[in-house]
Amino acid sequence: MAVKIRLKRLGKIRAPYYRIVVADSRTKRDGRVIEEIGKYHPTENPSFIEVDSERAQYWLSVGAQPTDQVRAILKLTGDWGTFKGEKDAKSTVQYAEAKQAFVADDAKKPVLKPKAEKPAKVEEPAEAPAEEAAADETAADEA
Repeated sequence: MAVKIRLKRLGKIRAPYYRIVVADSRTKRDGRVIEEIGKYHPTENPSFIEVDSERAQYWLSVGAQPTDQVRAILKLTGDWGTFKGEKDAKSTVQYAEAKQAFVADDAKKPVLKPKAEKPAKVEEPAEAPAEEAAADETAADEA
C-alpha cells in the first residue's frame, strides 16, 4: 500500500484551511485518512503551521511520501531536515504576536449616558404611630 502525507482541505470557498494527514494514495483528497498529524491555515498572517513532529518522523521513516506542498511545510518546521539527517535542521515557522487584552480608558468620556435616577420616596415607618400611642399610654399610667 502506497502511503502519502498530504493536505486535506476544509473551510469555506475562498477561506480554506488544511489538515496534514497520512492517507492511502488511492483515496480521495478529502476522503478517509489513516492519521491526522498537523494543521495548516494559509490565510492567516503569518500562516499558522502546526505539525506533530514525532508522528511525522515516524511516517517518513516507514516510507510515507509527502506531496510537494507538505514537503515545503515540513522543511519550514525542520522535520524534513531531521529526516534527511541534517545537523542544523531547525524550525523557521513565524508565529503571530499575542493579542493585547482590552483595557478600558477611564480618561475618555463614556458613550452611553447613565439612566436618570428617580428620587426615592420617603416613607414613614408604619410602627411609629403605634409606638407613640404606647408611649402616651405609659405617660398616662404614670400620671
